[in-house]
Amino acid sequence: MRALIRLNAALARVPLDLVRIALRLFPAFVFLQSGRTKVEGVTIKPSTYYLFEHDYALPLIPPEIAAPLATSAEHLLPALMILGLFTRVAALGLIGMTAVIEIFVYPEAWITHGLWASALLALVVLGPGRLSLDRALGFEPGGR
Repeated sequence: MRALIRLNAALARVPLDLVRIALRLFPAFVFLQSGRTKVEGVTIKPSTYYLFEHDYALPLIPPEIAAPLATSAEHLLPALMILGLFTRVAALGLIGMTAVIEIFVYPEAWITHGLWASALLALVVLGPGRLSLDRALGFEPGGR
């Protein structure tokens, strides 16, 4: 029992900033990798438009609008999270994308999407931490 108490006490001393960095980086890389598959250089691939017309078809947004919007968001929002700039807003945007993916594209992948959303929600609540541009620019309050 004492060993468990000591272990828990040691784990409680892990700097929260390390956790926040992981919460920022790992979901960001998932979305960024997805975005990179949709472009060649700075141009959206024709296959991306095909995917948004057939596989990723959304009920209210035409594929010629959805493809560039989603592809841009998959690049911009993760980049902001990696930098720790406008982090909470970027995480909220990725939660929205995750919800759209879950509801309209891959509803059977709810476990994966739940993991993404959980990490992003924790980031929205906790903020980006001290090692972020948000903190350096004064957008985030001090504290742990």
